Amino acid sequence: MPKFIDFHGLKGLTEETLNEAANLPNPDEFGVLVENLMYNEKEDKFYCLLEAPNKEAIIEHHKKFGLKCEWITEVKTTKVFKAF
Repeated sequence: MPKFIDFHGLKGLTEETLNEAANLPNPDEFGVLVENLMYNEKEDKFYCLLEAPNKEAIIEHHKKFGLKCEWITEVKTTKVFKAF
């Protein structure tokens, strides 16, 4: 399945909220699988690494949380990280 990175502002989201979002059932009803969430509170930036069927699924995924992506781009990864 294609991988995407998206970007949007944190808009007051806390680390606790992000951890909860990262642990929601995967994939969701739009076929979106959360691989990782990365953020910078000082810069109010939030990035998602997701697997999804397409960009439209990512848009719908974020809408359910009241978020709008500033941009979404399809990416390829060079290394697969596995949990221990």
